Amino acid sequence: MSELSHHVNKKLVIASGRAHPELAEEIAEALGTELLPLSAYDFANGEIYVRPGESVRGKDVFILQSHPAPLNNWLMEQLLLIDAAKRASARRITVVSPFYPYARQDKKGRGREPISARMVADLYKATGADRVMSVDLHTAQIQGFFDGPVDHLFAIPLLADYIRGRVGNSDVTVVSPDTGRVRVAEQWADRLGGVPLAFVHKSRDLTVPNQAESKTVVGQVEGRTCVLIDDMIDTGGTIAGAVRVLKEAGAKDVIIAATHAVFSDPAAQRLAECGAREVVVTNTLPIPAGKRFNNLTVLSIAPLIARAIKEVFEDGSVTSLFDGNA
Repeated sequence: MSELSHHVNKKLVIASGRAHPELAEEIAEALGTELLPLSAYDFANGEIYVRPGESVRGKDVFILQSHPAPLNNWLMEQLLLIDAAKRASARRITVVSPFYPYARQDKKGRGREPISARMVADLYKATGADRVMSVDLHTAQIQGFFDGPVDHLFAIPLLADYIRGRVGNSDVTVVSPDTGRVRVAEQWADRLGGVPLAFVHKSRDLTVPNQAESKTVVGQVEGRTCVLIDDMIDTGGTIAGAVRVLKEAGAKDVIIAATHAVFSDPAAQRLAECGAREVVVTNTLPIPAGKRFNNLTVLSIAPLIARAIKEVFEDGSVTSLFDGNA
């Protein structure tokens, strides 16, 4: 059976789209259950068909979908799954999107721009979602876009604890790749034992996507091991440029840590050749063999998501997973 019984009248179902089956299987295994059987295929013109293979009537359904490229396809498949569960009389539907789609478009940078992250939240709600769960949202304000509970999970404990085991906390500086990540960098610094902070000052042309020009480093990095942090790595240009700036400023070593490995080309090549000692990411997104390289480390986010799903299902506290820092 693809369900857990909490008590006689409450049952948990994990349903997953096709984007990242490995993560879904790992989460189901951690929960001691199986994934809901699913029939899913594409028509010749690109239309997607989905149908759960078992009844979800009266059940607590968690609909998991990762959002790698082609993101729009996977988002549409997830929306169809939500609609299917709603029409099949699911008791409660929780969307689990480890990498929230369109998260970078969370405000109007210029006139006539959409606020796409808000639109995605509206789509989730309109198709029947009662709750949303995600990991390391690009900005915290996205939590307010969905009209209902939002569980914002954090990968910092997972990533920082791994890195602390690699470097200790002597001669370590946490570096933000831009001013926008400084608050997150502070959390990293605390987690690593109160180490100092630095950030890379950069300029960006808003009219050109996926391009940023790294400039100078603000803070003491000479002779130190720098932990360069970000929420996502897309084409790798910003991060690779930041590594170069840190090396030029006399950094002894650079370790990159990011939650979401989008890895659009040519990210893998840039990261492999940028001079970083190690690149540490999580598996919120699938990383195909062709985009893996020697100094890449992938940590599993599945135990964290499984614990959060268990807390939500049992009406417990998701905040308790983060030492009260959520």
